[in-house]
Amino acid sequence: MTVGVGHLVTAWVLALAAGALLVPVLRRLKAGQVVRSDGPRRHAEKAGTPTMGGVIFLLALTVAAVAWGPRTAGLYLLLFSAWSFGLLGWVDDFLKVVLRRPLGLRGRHKVVGQAVLAAAIVAAALALGRGTIVEVPGYGPVDLGAGYWLLGMLVILAGANAVNLTDGLDGLAAGASVPSFLAYGLMAWTLGEDYLVTFCLATVGALVGFLRYNVYPARVFMGDTGALALGAALGTAAVLTRAELLLVLIGGLYVAEALSVILQVFWFHVFGRRILRMSPLHHHFELSGWPEPRVVEVFWACSALCAFGGLLVWRGMG
Repeated sequence: MTVGVGHLVTAWVLALAAGALLVPVLRRLKAGQVVRSDGPRRHAEKAGTPTMGGVIFLLALTVAAVAWGPRTAGLYLLLFSAWSFGLLGWVDDFLKVVLRRPLGLRGRHKVVGQAVLAAAIVAAALALGRGTIVEVPGYGPVDLGAGYWLLGMLVILAGANAVNLTDGLDGLAAGASVPSFLAYGLMAWTLGEDYLVTFCLATVGALVGFLRYNVYPARVFMGDTGALALGAALGTAAVLTRAELLLVLIGGLYVAEALSVILQVFWFHVFGRRILRMSPLHHHFELSGWPEPRVVEVFWACSALCAFGGLLVWRGMG
């Protein structure tokens, strides 16, 4: 864990330095965010804020993790997970900010691309000896056999897209991800998986450094580049710790955000009206009159409580 703290501090410093260098570059490249026309009116002032800033913490955590080691196949799998989904998100961001297509990649292209990447990550995890046994809280280990492929892919895909949905306010997704990665880092520490401790704490440090530029009023957004990378990496960490099902609790905030979108769409199509002022959930509170920083702070606190609850359940499973 001491080495992990070193990774955290290194990644934090690197993220601060990378942000200082890259934010002006993104601004000069006119990589500005295109704001949804159906979003909260106050978000119109965010138009033009540089996006694709996820590359800042991706670079920082990668350099910190690889430079300090341990350089294992598991570490490189986590980095592949983050960078491959991050690259897919970068393409999406590029289409939005350069080609001015507000919705980015077509839905089917996103689904196919993410599914192929998730399948590759699960295959690699199995090849590294992860096995097909899943720990069910309150029950015990269950061997899913070939069915594990479906669960593993679902965890990675759900993580990527849920974090992406959460990334709608300044600093929200970055700050909410800190306790989630801390939780999985602590789990990895109890399992003696030093490479996973390394990755998780390097990610925490990089996110804290990135928040210097991302909190309200944000000077840069992580974009799909960062959000998809974070979610996929978190899902991969869940796979490698054999704590996939606990992601529902540890990532409870992301689950709530995703469910708010699903329920909003379902309710509107079935009953012709909305149950929220707007989805995802953070926009509902914005339109209810909460200042943006207040929404973010409350959601950060909820994420921390979810992570703490997940650790308590993990301890009980031991």
